[in-house]
Amino acid sequence: MGRVQGKTALVTGGAMGMGKAHSELLAAEGAKVFVTDRDEAAGAATAAGIVAAGGQAEFIKHDVTLEADWANVAATIKKSAGTLDILVNNAGILILKPVHETEPDEWDRVMNVNVKGVYLGIRACTPLLIENGGGSIINISSIYGIVGAPMAGAYIASKGAVRLMTKSCAVDLIQHKIRVNSIHPGVIDTPMTKDLLHGDPETLSAIMGATLFDRPCQPEEVSQAVLFLASDESSFVHGSEMVVDGGYTAN
Repeated sequence: MGRVQGKTALVTGGAMGMGKAHSELLAAEGAKVFVTDRDEAAGAATAAGIVAAGGQAEFIKHDVTLEADWANVAATIKKSAGTLDILVNNAGILILKPVHETEPDEWDRVMNVNVKGVYLGIRACTPLLIENGGGSIINISSIYGIVGAPMAGAYIASKGAVRLMTKSCAVDLIQHKIRVNSIHPGVIDTPMTKDLLHGDPETLSAIMGATLFDRPCQPEEVSQAVLFLASDESSFVHGSEMVVDGGYTAN
């Protein structure tokens, strides 16, 4: 307990799925967590649940594609907590189509959330981290930022962009003692994937692909990687890509 005691964290897309799990674990380990999401009811419920469990949390309604929303998030954190130690760029969306069948507006939507949202987050929150004397930025990418797969061209392109943006920022921000790393989950059982993972066995087998574990990853298992990178235990981990995929990319 207390691995991020006294730290302040921001988790985007924190209303449900992985973001909810990240928020709950960081709070349980002593951080004050700002939960942001477009889903006001679910996000507020996540924050309220953390508080009810004895943790510290606030909810901020937030569209990660909007610069004005990011300015409001940064200002709210500055006013409420005075500082920021941990930024978890978790918000993301998935469209299941090959590139040649993806409409331009669908492509733009995926890139705006998955790539622009991360860029805007780093841009808005880096001044707070610099004022703090350093911190940790954790960008949630995917194994599909490392390897290809069918039927998800825009998503794969976006997660590959996050992977290399992370490395670029790691080079730029080391002078400010800000560590920047990416996490690459495999197939995860979340609300975003529930229709795929809990449908017919043939679809499940195709989605699981080369995963060596005979099950999908649980959000809480990815959260353990987030906690490590958020904590001082990872003080020499920088510009890395941490894979949490049940052996998918090893097979």
